[in-house]
Amino acid sequence: MLHSNLLRLVARGSPSRIMSTATKLTTVEVNDKTGIATLTMNRPPVNSQNVQLLLDLQASISEIENNKSRGLILTSAHSNVFSAGLDIFEMYNTDVERLRTVWTELQNVWIALYGTSLPTAAAINGHAPAGGCLLATACEYRVMRPNFLIGLNEAQLGIIAPKWLMSGFTNVLPKRVAERALTQGRMFTTQEAFEAGLVDEIASSKEEAVEKCAAFIGTFAKVNPLARGLTKLQFRADNIKEFEKIREKDVADFAALASSPEVQKVMGTYLENLKNKGKK
Repeated sequence: MLHSNLLRLVARGSPSRIMSTATKLTTVEVNDKTGIATLTMNRPPVNSQNVQLLLDLQASISEIENNKSRGLILTSAHSNVFSAGLDIFEMYNTDVERLRTVWTELQNVWIALYGTSLPTAAAINGHAPAGGCLLATACEYRVMRPNFLIGLNEAQLGIIAPKWLMSGFTNVLPKRVAERALTQGRMFTTQEAFEAGLVDEIASSKEEAVEKCAAFIGTFAKVNPLARGLTKLQFRADNIKEFEKIREKDVADFAALASSPEVQKVMGTYLENLKNKGKK
């Protein structure tokens, strides 16, 4: 738990400015007092990651790096969902080339977030399954609101989480816990995630979660940013190198798996269940 004094680094109502609203699905807001950028996903209703959201996330991360922000906080504009993961409508009953595009852009977002030298934190203000968990664990620090779920549940949809996707998971969880969670497609409650170390703190509101994320980033205020960033990237270098080696094969493997009749059937059943649930 971070010392409470650090929370004062970000006061409620501190002056901030919107750096970019050029993309419709993300916004970047920089706090003028702290220099910390908040990147907010806003694709109603649940921030499902379609190609456009993935492209917008990449553009916003690049913008934050280029505007010399002191750190990046990732969060959601929606009250109960951080991100629901990849948009299944992008993957169901589509062609192989579209599947390749979707997976390539997911890879690009992950490497942009996981591989940035900036301090990063996720203010998880809602459910974060699958790709939502991927984004959160690509960050260095995670603060989550109570009574939500987080995890890599790809196995439940018949999709195999590739090694690079597991990297964030295995950075924060013991290998045995991560293996069991991935093979079960387990979703952790906020409390379970905190006890396991998947999230670092619990916050009662989105505003408090953002403050705690800013406090974490504030712990680096007196550290040389170049030294800090290079140290971070040394810890992540092996995972990044391994990812680059298998990047193309990973796209081909995903496209082949996701287009298979078995996986398409599972996706179809999932979408039908969602449709029926919406009718109730």
